[in-house]
Amino acid sequence: MSYLVTARKWRPQRFDEVVGQEHITTTLKNALKSNRLAHAYIFTGSRGVGKTTTARILSKAINCLNPIDFEPCNQCNICKSINEFQSLDIIEIDGASNRGIDDIRNLRESVRYAPTVGKYKVYIIDEVHMLTTESFNAFLKTLEEPPSHTIFIFATTDIHKVPLTIISRCQRFDFRRINLNIIKQQLKKIADAENIIINDQALTIIAKKADGAMRDAQSYFDQIVAFCGNNVDAPTVAKILNIVDTDVYFRISDAIIEKNFQQAFEIIDLIHNNGWDFTDFLDGLIEHFRNILSVVVSEKTELLETAEIYLPRYREYIKTYSTSDVLRILNFLIKSQTELKFSNNKKVKVEIILSHLIGLQNSATISEIISELQNNSNSQSSEKKKILDNNTVKYEPSVKVKSKETQNPIIEEKKISNETKFDEQSFNNSWQIFIEEVIKEKSLVLGSLIKSLKPQKLEKNTIFLKNIEQETKEILELNTDFIEKKLNKVFGKKIKFEFLDFNPISPSQNSSSGNKNYSNPIEKIIIEELGGKKIL
Repeated sequence: MSYLVTARKWRPQRFDEVVGQEHITTTLKNALKSNRLAHAYIFTGSRGVGKTTTARILSKAINCLNPIDFEPCNQCNICKSINEFQSLDIIEIDGASNRGIDDIRNLRESVRYAPTVGKYKVYIIDEVHMLTTESFNAFLKTLEEPPSHTIFIFATTDIHKVPLTIISRCQRFDFRRINLNIIKQQLKKIADAENIIINDQALTIIAKKADGAMRDAQSYFDQIVAFCGNNVDAPTVAKILNIVDTDVYFRISDAIIEKNFQQAFEIIDLIHNNGWDFTDFLDGLIEHFRNILSVVVSEKTELLETAEIYLPRYREYIKTYSTSDVLRILNFLIKSQTELKFSNNKKVKVEIILSHLIGLQNSATISEIISELQNNSNSQSSEKKKILDNNTVKYEPSVKVKSKETQNPIIEEKKISNETKFDEQSFNNSWQIFIEEVIKEKSLVLGSLIKSLKPQKLEKNTIFLKNIEQETKEILELNTDFIEKKLNKVFGKKIKFEFLDFNPISPSQNSSSGNKNYSNPIEKIIIEELGGKKIL
């Protein structure tokens, strides 16, 4: 069979060809340079990130007859035999199928024998975490003190299942999840070499689907090329891999801004008709808003794992989304993930989730609220000052004049005006502000009582009130300090009340004049102003 899948055809043969794991390959090359090879290594990391590949390269490098800069030459007989899986000195063992104690005993026996051709005999045990507890225990002594010509290399995706007694006897190397852009670059390199036309958007879809695994990305690449031929387009890639189109997520984030509830049902209908998984859709939506959060916070797009075509669209959200809004959305979506798992009707559940999202109101941070309150306070102060300026009482001072007849200096007090001329509308505005201040800070009853008063005129620092009854006067006098404090705050100067035409007759005595019979002003306010009823 002449055809080789991309993962095998493009498998790295040198340390320099291993992408995304430079922290490991550099360390191993330096160990070769300084002749500081360990007798046991354990490589851990997620699937398809290069653990077994690196183990094979290391086994070639330490046995190569003609190493170039401590890299295997891949031309000598030893390198070729290792590449073709024909070397007797490189033993690869599948830990999942050779996990019993008898297998380990056989391995211990073979360790004693020297290598046939190379310098070292290398045992590569893949998925080592699958070995039984008894197998690990039987292997401990051999692993701690192996023959000088033997090197062990273990590979595992579940390091937590490997006993600490094994890990402590090895040099541990943690392989990283491969960055999306690195996967895209490698796939682009392969595509160019194979004369396959593929754009950045299609490469991004494949790389995201691979989730940090180069081997998975190459397998998806083979699958797509088999369907598309030498011309690959993004919509077809999304269809083959059953990936939700990224434009769908942008439609949702736009609908939240526009409060377009209809979009929620149209999008869910599209997902249902295309056979997309609702759980995968919600995962993708969370990632989408994570990207928005990154852009809003940093005002940059360098941290986004997405196609270049979408970067300008993400930048637009800097002006329309706040950090607090995106955090609320993400918090809601993460909680909804759990609820979706236990929902019998996922379609309806996701429709409700999107409707809630679109219905979310914009939030404000504490600092924003304080700033707004300060601005409002400043604007109110300016308005009050403007009103007070219009109501300011102006007096001409006493002046000294000389009599023309006697030429003797005499003092004549000339009072220009003792009554204030003020803008009635401005005064009424200030009066309303004063009433609101009383209601807000003292009580609704006292505010309503003051509201019923009828100021007649303002002279100097006094507001004159007319036809005040005895009970009203008493209530006002009991609250004199509070009232004068609020008057000072609103009018900007010390102002007091004075009563004109004081009426000592109580309301009950005044019933003959056509007024309703109230026992006191409070009762009148409760009934007439607040809509209360008198219960006999």
